[in-house]
Amino acid sequence: MQELIDRLVKETGVTPEQAKQSIETIAAFVKEKFPMLGGAVNQIFKAGGK
Repeated sequence: MQELIDRLVKETGVTPEQAKQSIETIAAFVKEKFPMLGGAVNQIFKAGGK
């Protein structure tokens, strides 16, 4: 997940905190709209570590 946060910071100019919050919001949206992907979404972000 840190790699994605770093990329968002670099490419958009948001703060690391804003990038993390954005990612968490998108992940929650995907899990809400596509519950069958919930486990996959969790694994994707868990694999990236903190």
